[in-house]
Amino acid sequence: MNLLVKSAAKGRTLVQLPEGALEYVGFSAYRLSLGESLPVSAGDKELCLVLLSGRIDVQGQAPQGAFQWDNLGDRQSVFEDKSPFAAYLPPGSQAQVSALSEVQIALCAAPGDAAAGLGPRLIRPEQCKRSVRGKGANTRYVCDILPDSEPAHSLLVVEVRTPSGHSSSYPPHKHDTDDLPHQSFLEETYYHQINPPQGFVFQRVYTDDRSIDQAMAVENSDLVVVPKGYHPVSVPYGYESYYLNVMAGPKRVWQFHNDPQHSWLLDL
Repeated sequence: MNLLVKSAAKGRTLVQLPEGALEYVGFSAYRLSLGESLPVSAGDKELCLVLLSGRIDVQGQAPQGAFQWDNLGDRQSVFEDKSPFAAYLPPGSQAQVSALSEVQIALCAAPGDAAAGLGPRLIRPEQCKRSVRGKGANTRYVCDILPDSEPAHSLLVVEVRTPSGHSSSYPPHKHDTDDLPHQSFLEETYYHQINPPQGFVFQRVYTDDRSIDQAMAVENSDLVVVPKGYHPVSVPYGYESYYLNVMAGPKRVWQFHNDPQHSWLLDL
């Protein structure tokens, strides 16, 4: 399986995870022009809409009732030092996203539980926890959009900005074994953007037995699929990295295991 999904240069769909590529995680990203609309239907999934850039209106219907959120958005690039607007939509929801400017938006999906009774909710920038992870050339900036401390059935969503010349998701770690409290099983996707956009980053996905071992040059708006294994990212000098992570699995807990060959890096 090729773990790199290339983005489309034209059209409404920027990139989309192929159907059946993962059991738990679904992902797509879209570009909308002013006045254009995007219909969204959750079906039996739960969704998290992440407004990457631009301004939108959202209106729709969920089993719990109608919802409408107007004039959302205050960043024009994911590289601005701002948290995003996002929205959680439970199973059975339908919505219409209307673009009030040029827009980029991500649609994150995972198995839902209609019986849980979770309603649709707007996630405002001030609700997103921001933190700094790592040190030195391993420093990166994290924004939790839908962490395991907030209500959902399966979905975990986070975005990360990594400066020029830095590493990220590093030392290499994995979360592909159901062995709590030591490690949880979570599939993952990485949606990448690069600044300036003609740049690239490197990402490797590998397992201990090397049954998976792919090293990829990832360009702007590409998607990397992580069914299992370690998945570090390296950012070349002169370019800044952004990625949006979507994780889901049988248990909604993020507990990872560092590659023992590289865990010594944590002592530096």
